[in-house]
Amino acid sequence: PFGTADDCLFEFGRLQAGETVLVQAGASGVGLAAIQLAKRAGATVLATASSAEKLERLAHFGVDHGINYVEDDLVEEVKRLTDGKGADVIVDPVGGTTLQKSIHSLAYRGRLSMVGRAGREDVKHDVSTLMHGNQTLSGVFLGAEIFSDRVHDLIQRHVDEVANDKLRVVIDSTFPLEDAAAAHAHIESRKAFGRVLLIP
Repeated sequence: PFGTADDCLFEFGRLQAGETVLVQAGASGVGLAAIQLAKRAGATVLATASSAEKLERLAHFGVDHGINYVEDDLVEEVKRLTDGKGADVIVDPVGGTTLQKSIHSLAYRGRLSMVGRAGREDVKHDVSTLMHGNQTLSGVFLGAEIFSDRVHDLIQRHVDEVANDKLRVVIDSTFPLEDAAAAHAHIESRKAFGRVLLIP
């Protein structure tokens, strides 16, 4: 997840110290990676999750302000927490209606990286607001460049940082491969915090 999060924040998001980052689905694998990388880079980090418990746990990874997307109006909360400005960089692995909310949460000249469709909604988006705000929406798929030297170096750097306890990979739970359906049900229940692994 760190390679994908790194590309969202830096290759496409051009994150600078002092900027504000919003990480959608903060308790996901990519979300937890993005939170750690953004905080380390000197950003103010906002993140969303579905429960107060998850938001409390996210604070230990560097989240400055948590937003419960079940109870709170996301766009209003982002605007409130940024004095009406919005987030400079947004990482969105959810898509669907969440992506539309991300678009409306961007600051002027903000950069939004769409990195997945975990919500699986098929939604037509109004992107005209991006033009008026000189904003950028990038689709990010690390797999398209997986054989490049750049990505190999990026992944190796993050593997070394995990091995040296500079970054943390969070494993929520493991399931035997024959219980793949149960693993998927666990993920879809929104109870997972971090990665869910299938063991052959």
